[in-house]
Amino acid sequence: MTLVRILRDLEKSLKPYETRKQSLKMIESLLDLAKSNPFITPFQTARCSSGENLGLPRTTVVPSRNIAFASAVPKEEFSCEYGSLKFFGLCGLGGIISCGVTHTAVVPLDLVKCRLQVDPDKYKNIINGFRVTLKEDGTRGLAKGWAPTFIGYSMQGLCKFGFYEVFKVLYSDLLGEENSYLWRTSLYLAASASAEFFADIALSPMEAVKVRVQTQPGFVTTLREAVPIIYGQEGLSGFYKSLVPLWMRQIPYTMMKFACFERTVELLYQNVVPKPRADCTKGEQLIVTFTAGYIAGVFCAIVSHPADTVVSKLNQDKSATVGGIVKKLGFGAMWKGLTARIIMIGTLTALQWFIYDGVKVALALPRPPPAEMPESLRKKLEAGSS
Repeated sequence: MTLVRILRDLEKSLKPYETRKQSLKMIESLLDLAKSNPFITPFQTARCSSGENLGLPRTTVVPSRNIAFASAVPKEEFSCEYGSLKFFGLCGLGGIISCGVTHTAVVPLDLVKCRLQVDPDKYKNIINGFRVTLKEDGTRGLAKGWAPTFIGYSMQGLCKFGFYEVFKVLYSDLLGEENSYLWRTSLYLAASASAEFFADIALSPMEAVKVRVQTQPGFVTTLREAVPIIYGQEGLSGFYKSLVPLWMRQIPYTMMKFACFERTVELLYQNVVPKPRADCTKGEQLIVTFTAGYIAGVFCAIVSHPADTVVSKLNQDKSATVGGIVKKLGFGAMWKGLTARIIMIGTLTALQWFIYDGVKVALALPRPPPAEMPESLRKKLEAGSS
């Protein structure tokens, strides 16, 4: 027997009483209440009282909210706070993984590129370089220098990405919210240049070992053999001989890598991606990251290539100087091996950003969206234009 039938029987039983009129009003109100009871059926639409009968302000109710399917959207949780020491440390770990793994993966291409730069008469182009290398050293020869590459670029990645996040937060705090947006490209350039300054100090010793193993005829082929030889012949300075040219190569490269990437991501979400970043899945966001990374990598390779040639020649010949190499090579020879480097650096940069961003996702690190104009600045601009 339903609640409605019970109330109707109760109404009939009250007819003989003098208070029938008042009772009927009570029963009518109870009937209305019973009909609107949300538990009569699981498919009933729930409704709320506006509160007007109780003297309360009128409320707005979400139309047709079904009780059976209503649920709260879970808020994304992060493993640490943005700008905390843990955040910077985990970003450094992401840099180790992204740079160490990717540079080691392209050691064969890097080896041929270096040989094209230091001996263009012997190694005519990429295909010829691989053919000559395989003929003289065999397949294993393509892996020469993998150990110093992995260690050196892991240390560089730690400093490059970790310190970039540090300096970006530091410089942004100094500029303030509005100026950080207005001067965001300069902010990216300054933060990345500062980070790369320290990253190259960490990279230089292993870079010196790598280039000698790959390009110096008759030199040893392993890291543990090369380090004592270089230290015994030239001392500690032998590992930092190419530090200044390395800064010349890597600082412009990294400035382009980070600034171009940040602005490309911003432009892709504004003009290419058909929905806001917040509405994109993590996979879709990583695709945007890879695309922006490859675009940035092409520009990086072009900007830093002449200095890369000088670094290779310096580490090949211990008696060489920067001025002497530039004068000897001439402008045209400084660009030898550019095609190989564009392929290598474009792929490297795209993969590095993809892996770095993927590590952030896996470790649940905060990933701020592309820069947006602060509301305070927007109001100022609107007030100034009116």
